Amino acid sequence: MSTPRRGRPAKAGRQEDILEAALEAFSRTGFAATRIDDVARRAGISKGTIYLYFPSKEALFEGVVRHFMVPKLDRVDELRAGHIGSADDLLRMQLATVYREIVGSRLREILRLLLAEGPRFPELLAFYHAEVVDRAMAGLRATIELGIAQGVFRPNSARDFPQVVMGPAILAGVWTLLFDSFAPLDLDAYAEAHLDILLRGLAKDRTGC
Repeated sequence: MSTPRRGRPAKAGRQEDILEAALEAFSRTGFAATRIDDVARRAGISKGTIYLYFPSKEALFEGVVRHFMVPKLDRVDELRAGHIGSADDLLRMQLATVYREIVGSRLREILRLLLAEGPRFPELLAFYHAEVVDRAMAGLRATIELGIAQGVFRPNSARDFPQVVMGPAILAGVWTLLFDSFAPLDLDAYAEAHLDILLRGLAKDRTGC
């Protein structure tokens, strides 16, 4: 059995081990095919122990999202809360965080799971939309509104459809999941291209034309 990592309470350490094992299992076999027994084996604990923390596989998936994905959104929100400069710099930092912490990490496997199995498990989609997507869209809208208020961005439809801001990043995640072995994507260069096009499109025309 696994032992708690030094410096963390046993209960918190065990829960973290379970979530690590669950993320790995979901990433490798998907939601439907993953069994609680598989997660327990990966975590080095009994199946019954998992049920002490998570009463169902759905609750385990929710725990994975809250433990691994939500803190990334917290980080993006903290950038806005602590930012004292221009909105274009803020948007650059926020999207850089998305590419580094989500698109370029193992967390993109959650996207694979939702794309492949979401229609079969609409409750997972509804949860993810409420916990992640809605919050991400609200955060982007707030940054765009800040830019408009600062006079950095022109009034634009991205305020109403922030999906167009995040769209290229989602495509990058899908591309790396499906085509990376055939045509690997240079995520750093891609992110720069995304930001260049995005910021040019949002920028207020300062020439008066």
